[in-house]
Amino acid sequence: MTNPLWDNPAGTWWDRIISGFSQSTLPHVTGTELALVVLLAVALSLPRATWRYFGLLATATHELGHAFAALMTGQRLGGIRLSLDHSGTTTTYSRGRLAAAWSTFWGYPVPAVVGAAMVWCGFNGWGPAAMSVGTLLLLASFVFIRNGAGLLITAAAVLAAALLVLFVPPDFTGHVMIVLGLALLVAAVRDLAKLANVHLRRRDRLPTSDAYLLSRTTSIPAVVWFALFAAVVAGAWWFAWQPMAQVLAALLGPGVPAA
Repeated sequence: MTNPLWDNPAGTWWDRIISGFSQSTLPHVTGTELALVVLLAVALSLPRATWRYFGLLATATHELGHAFAALMTGQRLGGIRLSLDHSGTTTTYSRGRLAAAWSTFWGYPVPAVVGAAMVWCGFNGWGPAAMSVGTLLLLASFVFIRNGAGLLITAAAVLAAALLVLFVPPDFTGHVMIVLGLALLVAAVRDLAKLANVHLRRRDRLPTSDAYLLSRTTSIPAVVWFALFAAVVAGAWWFAWQPMAQVLAALLGPGVPAA
């Protein structure tokens, strides 16, 4: 008996991308699994050894946030550059301050927003759809990458996503999305802490801060923009917490509120 995966991997991959755009069975997440998921997410985003690699995905998500926000407001996108030291730049061209501020704002909050969406999709049977959308967006981002390191990082992310599409059963994809989504949420908090450190202790690096750039563009103090970043990240955490709270409520008993 032939295996279509090995006979035609590209065709099988595309079929699974397309079939992913449908709701799968809702994953049954136990309290034990939720604890393990949280530990895995933290293990991806906090230790230096794993952050060295997973942080590159967080940076790519950050820069793609700038890029898509720019395209939403009709700006011309010059390109994205990613570096192996977790830095990145997105070049846009705009004639209006409001449009420029909009695209500059959507960097730091985007990993949290994307992570919350992934968690929601994972819990609600849309894990394969989230995987399909994420893979296609990563493929589309190749058009905007302008340096070798960026191409390498994006290619690695696309390869990882393709392997997940090919080898993770659709009914288990939701569990993977929950882990990755929570890891991006943790990464967003870590990056906010790094940004605060730049403003408090590393002021020589202020030109790398989106909050500083926004303050220069709008004359609104950087602390206000930082607070807005934090508010969006906190909102994303609250949104992601809702399905997790239901798991905990079911574990602890009917008398415990779900949120």
